[in-house]
Amino acid sequence: MPLRLEIVTPERLAYSDDVDEVVVPGGDGELGVLPHHAPLISTLGVGELRIKKGGTEESFAIAGGFLQVRPDKVVVMAEEADMASDIDLEKAQEARREAERALETGYHEGADLSLARAALQQALLRIRVAERRHREGPRHRA
Repeated sequence: MPLRLEIVTPERLAYSDDVDEVVVPGGDGELGVLPHHAPLISTLGVGELRIKKGGTEESFAIAGGFLQVRPDKVVVMAEEADMASDIDLEKAQEARREAERALETGYHEGADLSLARAALQQALLRIRVAERRHREGPRHRA
């Protein structure tokens, strides 16, 4: 029995397909989901979502949201979801530099500081996911 995975953001349906396994960055750590998993609802953290399908593995950079697991379907409702192959590494590195500058130059008002930290965390995640994708290419399992 296949496991249907849907990754949804406020702007779009980022992914929809049958998969063998999905590993998500849960609020309390990584969570692996296989077909026939017990029903579950969880928060998502910031991290890498990995999809295993037919001997290959793809990745998404995920930022926050919720996860709903049913025995035959997983729905990831993420604030942001970027497929590794779609991440522009140069733009992600520039976003990191901008966030670092904002932190260094003294956005010391609470909201501005927290926004700069969140932007830096998201940029670093996108860089990590994109660099691994560029370094390893689509991974094939043995």
